[in-house]
Amino acid sequence: MSGVLLSLVIFVLLFAGAAGFGMWAFLSRQDYKNNSDQKSAVAATAATQNAQAADAKQYAEQEKNPLKSYVGPSQYGSVTIKYPKTWSAYVIEDGSDNQPVNDYFQPNVVPNVNTQTNAYALRLQIIGQPYDQVLAQFNSSVQAGKLVVKPYALPKVPSVTGSRLDGQLTQTKQGSMVILPLRNVTLELSTEAATYEPDFNNIILANLSFSP
Repeated sequence: MSGVLLSLVIFVLLFAGAAGFGMWAFLSRQDYKNNSDQKSAVAATAATQNAQAADAKQYAEQEKNPLKSYVGPSQYGSVTIKYPKTWSAYVIEDGSDNQPVNDYFQPNVVPNVNTQTNAYALRLQIIGQPYDQVLAQFNSSVQAGKLVVKPYALPKVPSVTGSRLDGQLTQTKQGSMVILPLRNVTLELSTEAATYEPDFNNIILANLSFSP
């Protein structure tokens, strides 16, 4: 009797499993049959949106060319940069001893430069202090791990070695900065948002030059 009972239990379990699998397969087939058109439409919409996003990104990159050029004052090394033609520049070159060159670059329109929280695609500054003093201002942030610093030289001016800092530039801005000695002053370039990091690396730094 125990053998018969055991066989019966096994049979019931196998039957229940087979029935459950059959019901799952049937419902899945019915769901596909009833909703295949809707699912195809959703997939087609997603594919179209992905293609449109890729096209928009490619168009935006193409629109950056041909690059514009900026040349700074000759007494400060004639700093020359190339930047996307879709960017605008706000240039301050008042000759002040502390900061004789203070330039802002931003796609489309440069926002208010007096608003400290505005983050810019590119800042170009000539600081009227020696390189070591300018770099020392970031020591506390480097020691706290907020900034990573490493030696850096421009591809077009390999003879001049300065520093590149990546991380938290200020309390409200994350980005990258390059600090280079320039005669008796300091050249400082930065991008203040991760969005502009590719342009900073591939366009600005790749094309930047000056007379040491």
